[in-house]
Amino acid sequence: MKTAISSVPLAQRFFRIATVALAALAAVAGTAFAKDSEEVIGGVHVHVWEPDQRTIARQPVIFFSHGFHGCSTQSKFLMRAFADAGYIVFAPNHHDATCNNGDQNIWDKPQVALRKPERWMDTTFRNRADDFRKVISALKSQKQWDSKINWNEMGLVGHSLGGYTVLGMSGAWPSWRVNGVKATLALSPYVGPYLKTNALQHLSAPVMYQGGTRDIFVTPKVRRPGGGYDLSKGPKYYVEFTGAGHLTWTDLGLFTRKRIVETSLAFMDRYVRGKSAGISLKDIAGLPGVSDFRYDDR
Repeated sequence: MKTAISSVPLAQRFFRIATVALAALAAVAGTAFAKDSEEVIGGVHVHVWEPDQRTIARQPVIFFSHGFHGCSTQSKFLMRAFADAGYIVFAPNHHDATCNNGDQNIWDKPQVALRKPERWMDTTFRNRADDFRKVISALKSQKQWDSKINWNEMGLVGHSLGGYTVLGMSGAWPSWRVNGVKATLALSPYVGPYLKTNALQHLSAPVMYQGGTRDIFVTPKVRRPGGGYDLSKGPKYYVEFTGAGHLTWTDLGLFTRKRIVETSLAFMDRYVRGKSAGISLKDIAGLPGVSDFRYDDR
């Protein structure tokens, strides 16, 4: 008997397996903190993390975009860390979400194949950017939310396809650009569509890329010569963690959380708030578990 060989590309099978794990995790994990809430904002289902205590009238704000077939609650550990540091965080469940009551199942294909980034255009997954436009517009129009948010201190965070999303919103797709973004944090981001057209030169905010030595499908396109980091305009940063795989930035990752939180907060505090409350960005190179660190802060 011959063994059938799957026609599904290896990378796509990896993302599907990862999705199953994320969905299972979401199914058993309840809301861990009292300040977490589920809201419908601008017609979009959004998970919100708020500081336990408001020390100032208006909070700096972060918008988080999840990975392909992930969901708004896939990275609670990091979103909670932002909230504990004084940020208010909004994470929409995009149409391709499969956990947290998402609309799709794990076998649904992406709009354009992940292995063919040259075919991606600014119409590809534009619905994700549209989610944020709806949410931001609604937040600004609703006093109960607008009164809490400092719109002069706004950052974007995205994992995997969410990294692709927030880079597009920061100017890589000019038609997606969101005004007022102070910093963009791209966690193991899918950058392939931006490399052929040198789109990352259009970024309008400082960017930090994070990758891992075991993230074999995504990180190499960020760190290689002529990759995402090289093609981005400054200020820009690249942090790589020893042993980190593609799901390390979700709640399935358990071993690099402290470093992810430290470096993410250092970046956001520097460029969103304009001050450092923890480690300085230039200290990242000396942290245990950081295998590569590059920056151009001009």
